[in-house]
Amino acid sequence: MVIGNGMIGTRFGSYQKDDRFVIFASGVSNSKTRFDAAYKREINLLKETIDTNKQKILVYFSTCSLYDPEEKNSPYIIHKKQVEDIIQSQCNQFYIFRVSNLVGKSNNPNTVLNFFVYHIRNQINFDLWSNAWRNLLDIDDMYKIVDHILENRTDTNETLNIANPESYNVTDIVTAIEEVWQKPANYVPIDKGSAFQIDISSISPIIHTLNIQFGKDYLVNLLKKYYKEA
Repeated sequence: MVIGNGMIGTRFGSYQKDDRFVIFASGVSNSKTRFDAAYKREINLLKETIDTNKQKILVYFSTCSLYDPEEKNSPYIIHKKQVEDIIQSQCNQFYIFRVSNLVGKSNNPNTVLNFFVYHIRNQINFDLWSNAWRNLLDIDDMYKIVDHILENRTDTNETLNIANPESYNVTDIVTAIEEVWQKPANYVPIDKGSAFQIDISSISPIIHTLNIQFGKDYLVNLLKKYYKEA
């Protein structure tokens, strides 16, 4: 069973008729929103889902931004912590996957790469937090890792980080986009942002087993896979 039709819900479409799990992929799409209604809507839907599917394993996608010191007091992060607490206290069986910045086919203008690519390709000025780092992860790689965990029923009732072993400074991300499209970015550097660590030691053996290749070309390959015109 899959709840949600965004990038994650669509990618997990093969679980739609799987009665073992509830893939809860209906969340707040804009992490910068301050509208309480969006957060309350997710919590109400989550509680209803838990109440009506007690025999199933709930799969929830949280965020690695919980480790970002710049975001710890934001409404989005406070909300994510609240959701995690509800799941841990009310679900018999669950998986909480804290996921980094996903990259895939999405019309959501708020994702990291969607924002940068749109502004650079259209020569729109933007502010750049020059000290910020972002961890970019292909939705297909995330799916492979989560699917492996679910099919092998490992680490039930655990909270696991799903991320790229390497994070990227946002300036390097912008430079990569500039090089792929041969267009200069128009931005104002802002002395804000920070780097933070994401512990993926629990999934490192799975990455090795699945032979997922993270390396120096990963970022450019993501740009070419999801953004470069044929």
